[in-house]
Amino acid sequence: MVNTDGVCVLDERHLAGCLELSKSAHWNQNEADWRLMLGIGRGWGIALGDGTLAASTLVLPYGRFAWVSMVLVLPSQRRQGYATRLLRIALDDLRDRGLTPILDATPAGRAVYVQEGFHDTWGFRRFELRRAMPAPEHAAGVRPLRDADWPRLLELDARAFGASRERLLRALAARLPAAALVAEGGAGLEGFLLGRDGREACQLGPLVARSTGAARTMLAAGLAAVRAPLFLDLVDREPGLSAWLESLGFAFQRPFTRMVHGAPRAPGEAGLVYCPAGPELG
Repeated sequence: MVNTDGVCVLDERHLAGCLELSKSAHWNQNEADWRLMLGIGRGWGIALGDGTLAASTLVLPYGRFAWVSMVLVLPSQRRQGYATRLLRIALDDLRDRGLTPILDATPAGRAVYVQEGFHDTWGFRRFELRRAMPAPEHAAGVRPLRDADWPRLLELDARAFGASRERLLRALAARLPAAALVAEGGAGLEGFLLGRDGREACQLGPLVARSTGAARTMLAAGLAAVRAPLFLDLVDREPGLSAWLESLGFAFQRPFTRMVHGAPRAPGEAGLVYCPAGPELG
């Protein structure tokens, strides 16, 4: 359905246009990503007179907050206020539902979000691997995810993320089973890693762990199981892990900033998060 002002509510009929928006921005989302996001949340777009989808914005609700995602505009349609217009629709929707808006901003988007009342919390950086790499070290204590692991995994993730995102995590585990891994220790579940296929590359994340050692061990196992090209987003507080990735052939791509609107901080325990699921997912 398209309003007289060109705003439409996104659904499966817009998937082709959504994919074109991802391609035009050189982002990694494929059809499965868009289907998942539209299934979890809701979105709005700007439709031109010929039916072309010129812009998009999604919101993904998680408990008491929601992720603002996929704020995209076709290159030929930029500087017409479309992104700001859709962002304000999304913020009004979240305010009406009592949900705190959160997002992960690119450097280009951050200035727009600051003007709309968002503030910085913490950051992470995207790394990419385009070629085969030397074999990583042996990943002792890491094994494939089992059905029996889900209760402990979801409990740890809710503590780290600040809300349940079971639907998302189960979908990712099914998308890239080779990357669905857990680490066990004396205290039980030390952490987990998931991943997904993408339009340009597979992506590893989320990675949630109780220690840097467990995080590195799971990354080593994930890198042994999933071939390049690969993306992963690593939190800024881990320079040792960054240096290790670069020694394996990963290259820094771009930074992201986690931003919050109307609350002092992002939910969850950031110290448990090593790799977000991705800026579009949280």
